[in-house]
Amino acid sequence: MSVIQTFTPSALIVTDRAVTKVQSLKAEENNEDLKLRVYVTGGGCSGFQYGFSFESEMAEDDTPVSRDGVTVLIDSLSYQYLAGSTVDYEVDLMGSRFVITNPNASTTCGCGASFSI
Repeated sequence: MSVIQTFTPSALIVTDRAVTKVQSLKAEENNEDLKLRVYVTGGGCSGFQYGFSFESEMAEDDTPVSRDGVTVLIDSLSYQYLAGSTVDYEVDLMGSRFVITNPNASTTCGCGASFSI
């Protein structure tokens, strides 16, 4: 007898490194309500650019993605561009930052901060 399994895709994949960084920032700020907001705006060298901010409140039209006590928010306009993307945290020669790996992007700029569809 086989068992039917249901797969529910996540709006975003949040890596262990991103979770760890958000957890440390929440502790540093002594604010358990902090949420990482990931959004898309027009601009950048490829047409759209990624943005990140921290907020304590969730808007009515936000899609929350929760993992290990960390919540990442996506607004309704950015969702279409970010669905299926991965949020990671990198430390390299360019510094430390949150980064997006976006399967929907047809091109990205050299630094990875902007993209086009």
